[in-house]
Amino acid sequence: MRFDEILARADDETLSHLIGQVAMRLIMALDPGIATPSNLREIVIQLHTREGLLLSRDSRAFIIDLLPPQQATFLATVLGVNGASDIYDDLKRIKIRRNSERERALFDFFEVTPPQNENIEVTPEHRIGQCNYPLFQHQRKAVADVQELIYKNPYRVLLHMPTGAGKTRTAMNVIAEHLRQNEPTVVIWLAHSEELCEQAASEFEKAWSHLGNRSVDVWRFWGNRELDPANLQDGIVIAGLSKTYSATRNNISFIVGLARHTSLVIIDEAHSAVAETYSLILDSLVVQRQNTALLGLTATPGRTWADIHVDEHLAQFFNRQKVTLSIAGYENPVDYLVNEQYLAQVEYRSLFYENGIELSDADRERVTNQLDIPESVLKLLAEDEMRNLAIITEVEQLAKRHQRILVFAATVHHSELIACILSVRGYKVASITSNTNSRLRARLIEDFKSETDDVRILCNFGVLTTGFDAPRTSAALIARPTKSLVLYSQMVGRAIRGLKAGGNSSAEVVTVVDYQLPGFGSVAEAFNNWEDVWE
Repeated sequence: MRFDEILARADDETLSHLIGQVAMRLIMALDPGIATPSNLREIVIQLHTREGLLLSRDSRAFIIDLLPPQQATFLATVLGVNGASDIYDDLKRIKIRRNSERERALFDFFEVTPPQNENIEVTPEHRIGQCNYPLFQHQRKAVADVQELIYKNPYRVLLHMPTGAGKTRTAMNVIAEHLRQNEPTVVIWLAHSEELCEQAASEFEKAWSHLGNRSVDVWRFWGNRELDPANLQDGIVIAGLSKTYSATRNNISFIVGLARHTSLVIIDEAHSAVAETYSLILDSLVVQRQNTALLGLTATPGRTWADIHVDEHLAQFFNRQKVTLSIAGYENPVDYLVNEQYLAQVEYRSLFYENGIELSDADRERVTNQLDIPESVLKLLAEDEMRNLAIITEVEQLAKRHQRILVFAATVHHSELIACILSVRGYKVASITSNTNSRLRARLIEDFKSETDDVRILCNFGVLTTGFDAPRTSAALIARPTKSLVLYSQMVGRAIRGLKAGGNSSAEVVTVVDYQLPGFGSVAEAFNNWEDVWE
């Protein structure tokens, strides 16, 4: 107990210094009788502990002064101090580093157990601050460009990003910033399919969990779900366009109430924004409140391939304000996405079929004048046996190289027919159309997306062009002719996810090219197709 023996040599003045003058005065004022040397020593040890008195340079100096000369000399020898002049001053000046040999020698001398080493993680001078909902640099630039335009008159802008570039994630950052800066407020997200609506709702919940600054309401309004605009105060409404239009037609006060607290409207697949029913909804939501902003999202900033007047209407609707994804060093961002493996390296092939139906003069006139291939022509193609044999043969060739294949049929019956023949031929195949029960559709899609090594084929008509996410899909056969570059790009987009998007390094897209009907090349060519009408 060498330490306690040495501390017993301390006089009242030394003990007072160790306790503190203010504390000593308070002790004397309360009860002078307790200020005995033994009590004061106990107080010193309780306040500082024996280890603390030795670790502190100031208190250690008082302890060193209490040492008899012989013990001071011995301590100097133990600590490696050359007492050339005043050994006590030399002992007080030495530095004792934590966990050093000198510290252990000091504690051994005073017969005090040293404090346990603490496993304290030393934070380095440089670390990377992690982000749980990151954007790439080109996406961050797109967000900045959108925000630069959307809060200025006319408060409308179209965000143009190719398939696979992450336009939904980019838009969620715009929405999150808007909700953070405007409290309370309501954001409306409109989409034309249930799949797109659920995709947006799920993505917002994920994004807001990382980017949000408060709890907000997330309302789903499609299918059988209902919505009372009176309940809207702060948050986001994900709504189906047809559901919203139907509710407005039944009661005009619905859209008025919906717009009352809305300050930002998002329209997904915005090339459809100028359809008469949809433009009515959009205009109704943004005109009621001054400065309500409208953001359109699309991979194809036009509606047609051949009718410039229709595409001009879309550009005018957004006041020709368009933010286009741009990548330094690339004329076309699709090339960048392929090089960086966000999109697959796609082999585009044409399956030429020249022996098919002979169009009548009336059919040719309808093909020319209508926005897309008439149903009557599609029906004739779907019934062409030789064309169907060519399609089935091509699918079987694709099945030798790919495990997940999509077939875009010409009609509902055509989808079911192709699936039936492939099933007879021994393939795991299903058909999904507008006639397919929603629960059955969900199960068939999950089967197609499942992590198995067998070949699975999914035929469809009209339901898997948007909102369908099966990244393992690496081949598509497009047996539905179309004049719509938008529709063609959407069909192709289902099969070209790259490795960094959970997809594949390469993909094949086979397009049936029918005699006397138009066809297209690649999504890279489609990206810049409408630039002239936006200038």
